[in-house]
Amino acid sequence: MNHKLSVNNTRKQETHAYDILIEQDYKRLPMILEDLNMSNRRFMIITERNVGALYSESITSLLRPLAKQVELVTIPAGESSKNLDTVELCYDKLITAGFDRMDILIALGGGVVGDLTGFVASTYLRGIRFIQLPTSLLSMVDSSIGGKTGVDFKAYKNMVGAFYQPKLVYINTSVLQSLPDTEFYSGMSEIIKHGLIQDADYYQWLITNEKKIKSKDAPILMEMILRSCQIKKAVVEEDPKEEGIRALLNFGHTIGHSIEKLKNFTLLHGECVAIGMAAAAYLSHKRGLLHKEDYENILQTIQLFHQPITVSGLLSDEILAATKLDKKMDSGQIRFILLEKIGEAIIDRTVTEGELMDAIHSIERHGY
Repeated sequence: MNHKLSVNNTRKQETHAYDILIEQDYKRLPMILEDLNMSNRRFMIITERNVGALYSESITSLLRPLAKQVELVTIPAGESSKNLDTVELCYDKLITAGFDRMDILIALGGGVVGDLTGFVASTYLRGIRFIQLPTSLLSMVDSSIGGKTGVDFKAYKNMVGAFYQPKLVYINTSVLQSLPDTEFYSGMSEIIKHGLIQDADYYQWLITNEKKIKSKDAPILMEMILRSCQIKKAVVEEDPKEEGIRALLNFGHTIGHSIEKLKNFTLLHGECVAIGMAAAAYLSHKRGLLHKEDYENILQTIQLFHQPITVSGLLSDEILAATKLDKKMDSGQIRFILLEKIGEAIIDRTVTEGELMDAIHSIERHGY
């Protein structure tokens, strides 16, 4: 069974922005692109080496009958490629190949490729069309939806970017069968987050279906991705530029991003978010918002899906200092996301340095 979600621009009287298609293969991609008036145009696929080795040839073959030209840019895998040097490389390729404003970029990969491609699309010729073909669980349910694009600047994650919507998000769930387990479980952190901030029943469903999720049961994965995409869609429709409720999606990210940067991206994004969620849940409990049983349940669920709840090898002061450089600062105060209960999150601007340090201590594991 395939699914279609339409993302609307609620600030323009519900005008249709783009579709999220959840499919079991790539067979319908050419037909969908023709429906979007993308035939007889130039396409540039931007991918990374691991993903490209598996899927770039098949995507290129699907595009050739309808494309004027198909170009391929393959970058090294990992966060280290998500920078302005890679953006410049893409600009050079686009200019040399003669791409104009009606041509199309295709992001074939995980969050790094999606964020990078979207940023290139948003800035080349002041904006050209792009589509997302997310290949990691994390990018399927999170980064490919909502139009956040960007690259890292020096040690600062996603510091340079733009809000720029894709023309299509096409999710082929079968690619998850080739996804390494570490990447798969990293994506589960964002999925757990969706349940914690918005839907307690979904959170419980994840626990109930743990074994089927871990075995990558196809119908269960399809339902899980659909439910997470529905949550993400609803939030980004209501708040497309993170001026209000969309900040709830940052649950676990303030401390998580700090750890990710300080660890020089040696931990996966989802792993850092998991640690950040553990810290945020601890602070929610200490604030008297979250029952102790719920806090302990959250830690158990994170670990159930093979994600960490502690970090070692970092100084508390370093983590605290890094949180103060977070993009989510508001007049010098962090907008911290807390849980009032499982399934209900709030934005709090009153978290003190002392409370942050207490939360950081809760996730420290001594030793290296």
